[in-house]
This record gives sequence, structure tokens and C-alpha cells, in this order.
Amino acid sequence: MSFGEFLTGLFDANNEKMAAIRDLRFPRILVAIFAGAALSVAGVLLQAIMRNPLADAGIIGISSGAAFTKLFIVSFVPTYFFFSPIAAFIGGALACFLVFLLSWKSGLNPLKLILVGIAINAMFSGLTEALISFGASSTGAITSNLTLKTWDDVIIIVTYGSIGLIAAFAMFAWCNVLVLSDKTAKSIGFNVTGARVVIAAVAVLLSAVSVVVAGVISFVGILVPHIARRIVGHDHKVLIPFTALLGAFIILLADTLGRTLFSPMEVPASTIMAIIGGPFLIFLIRKDK
Repeated sequence: MSFGEFLTGLFDANNEKMAAIRDLRFPRILVAIFAGAALSVAGVLLQAIMRNPLADAGIIGISSGAAFTKLFIVSFVPTYFFFSPIAAFIGGALACFLVFLLSWKSGLNPLKLILVGIAINAMFSGLTEALISFGASSTGAITSNLTLKTWDDVIIIVTYGSIGLIAAFAMFAWCNVLVLSDKTAKSIGFNVTGARVVIAAVAVLLSAVSVVVAGVISFVGILVPHIARRIVGHDHKVLIPFTALLGAFIILLADTLGRTLFSPMEVPASTIMAIIGGPFLIFLIRKDK
């Protein structure tokens, strides 16, 4: 449709092209925007509480934990499908708890956190594949394709995503304090453990709702926050909202490129992010001390 046809179609209920845009394109666009914002902000929060620039929901197992519990609910208790976001949150929270539990030893060790997270990610990914092998519903498997999204999907990701994003914006001061060492933060009377638990819960919520609706999209939580820090700095008061906007734009751009570059074939946004994110991660490892 030309832009003129689009404007005319907005007021024409019988326009078939406009119906396709309204029922297919608009939900897909909104899901991509909120998924990008949620995953990017989750990355910022996790990097703040773990003091590790490589922390990401996809790397440390939160996304795979959420994907496993969502698949379990859809496959074996389908009548409770409406509660799949809650189930995904529980799975992501369990993965996050295991990462902290198994890597904690007289404080946080950033390297140990990532290594334990990779192991937790592998474990939940293996459990997901085992469920599928043992007859779990293939339709319940977590796909990372943004096609065929509905307004029901939009309602889920906008509702839970908005709650998580607003909570994240409200905790920017905590994130700024957590960048300091635990000893320094405690010396000024800051409740380090309590802040970590609350911020981690918000990060898990954002990651889980994105997994439920948009599937597992890796590297967003690493790629976007690092670009944002180079543009606006490290103050979370500015960093968190800017990261949300940048993440929304990047995922929407990746989905649009995947939909149009090789039309009529489609390349999932997660594939494009992996192609970009892999080399970017290698660049970070080689550049940073």
C-alpha cells in the first residue's frame, strides 16, 4: 500500500489490505517493540546487580528456564495456558536463583557468575529438548519468530512489560549504587541483598514475558546496553529509558529486515541478532580488560 492508501484505509472498515495490516502487521510491530525494550532493560538490570558487562538473560539461563516452564505448561497442562507468563516467570526466577546460589562464595565473582550461568542455560535447554523428544507439544515449543502475532499477544506483553519497565525506571538509583562494591554500598547504609532480589525479580519478569510472546532472542541484553552506554553514559536514570527505546528500535529493525530482505522467505529476528551479537561479543572480550 502507498502511504496515501494507508491513510485512507484507516477509515475504511472494508479495506482488505488494511485489515491485514491491522490484524497482522500492527500486533507484530508492537510485540517487536516491547520485546526489544524488555530484553534490553533486563540486560541493564542484570549487569548492574552482577557487576558484569556480559550478563544477559539469554546467556545466564533465565530465558531458557522461562522457555522450559512455558513449554511444560503448554504441553502437559494446556488448560492453564493463560498462566504461562507466570510459569515462565517462575522458571526464569529459578534459573536466576540457581546462578546466584551456585556462584556465591564470600561475595560475587563476575567470572564465576557467567560460567555458572552458561551451565544453567545448558541444563534448561537440555530439559526443553528432552520434553520435546518425549512427546511435548511441538506447538508449545518456544520459537523466536514474530510472525502471526495476535492482539492477545500484544495485551500480554504490553501489560506485563509495562509493569516491568516502569519498575525498572523507578529503581535507577539502586542500580547506580550497586555499581559500587558491596562493602562501599553497605557502608552508606544501603540494603545490597534486598535491592539485588527486587531488581533481579524485575529483570526476570521482563525476560519471561518476552520469551512467552516473542521467543528466545539472544544477545539483545548485551548488544543494546553497551551501545547505549557509549552514547549516554553510565547513569541509569538516563541509561534505562534510552536502552528501552534503542532496544525497541533494534528489534523492530531486525524483524523488518528479516521480513523484507529475502521476501517471501523470512529470517527470524533472533537469527539476525545472533549474526550481529556473536561478533560483537567477541569484540567486547578482545577489547575490554
